[in-house]
Amino acid sequence: MYIIKVRGKAKIPDYIQLRNDKFVLIAYFRADRPLKTLERLGLRGKEEKLKLMIEKMPFGKLEPLEL
Repeated sequence: MYIIKVRGKAKIPDYIQLRNDKFVLIAYFRADRPLKTLERLGLRGKEEKLKLMIEKMPFGKLEPLEL
C-alpha cells in the first residue's frame, strides 16, 4: 500500500490518498480527519502512528505505507 499527501487550494483542505500495490486509489480522506476512514480499511489501532507519519510527510511524494 502507498500513501501520498495532496495539498489543498484556497478553501479545499489537504487530503491523503491511499493506493494499493497497483496504484489504484483505495481511500481518499482529509489529512486532519483520518480516523474515520482508517477503521473501514482495517487499520484500526494504528491511528497515532499514521497521524505522525502524515504530519511529517512532504506534499506530493508517494511513499510506501509500512505500519
